[in-house]
Amino acid sequence: MPNALQSFIQPMRRTNLAWLGLSILAILVDQWTKQIASSHLALGEALPVCPNLDWTLLHNHGAAFSFLSDAGGWQRYLFTSLAVVVSAIFIAWLLRLPKRSRILAAGIALVLGGAIGNLWDRVNLGYVVDFIAVHYQNHYFPAFNVADSAITLGTIFLIIDMLFLDKLRQQRILQQQQAAAPESTHEPK
Repeated sequence: MPNALQSFIQPMRRTNLAWLGLSILAILVDQWTKQIASSHLALGEALPVCPNLDWTLLHNHGAAFSFLSDAGGWQRYLFTSLAVVVSAIFIAWLLRLPKRSRILAAGIALVLGGAIGNLWDRVNLGYVVDFIAVHYQNHYFPAFNVADSAITLGTIFLIIDMLFLDKLRQQRILQQQQAAAPESTHEPK
């Protein structure tokens, strides 16, 4: 095996493969709920669930929250390519994480699952199925789906890790390094 490939593969931790299960769960729940929405709802017709929530089947040809949905078709290829590249990076990142990075691993796994859930739609349908519509009076938040929710929750976990937990991890590593460093055997002059 070439040295570059070997140096990339060796740090991967098999224990982190379990986090891919969370990604797969997010994909399965996303696809299952989209199938239910597509088979039970009419396109564009709102089915009220509670005062601020409707099930509304929509086809999103753009990115998150219908960004670039009317751009003419090129965005499908851009977002598909972007999702493939980001997914590969996230899988590699997830597999190389230290074992104790649970919040970070959960965040990466959820973003990965959500990205692949929407990628599946984009590749197979040419659009992403959205069906959750949240509103207050006549003010509507853009429709979304379970994959979008997984991406949002995963991003929140990534931010929490970045703002609070990464510093603690770095301090713990420094303390371990200092504890492992041999005491100086030289007496000061």
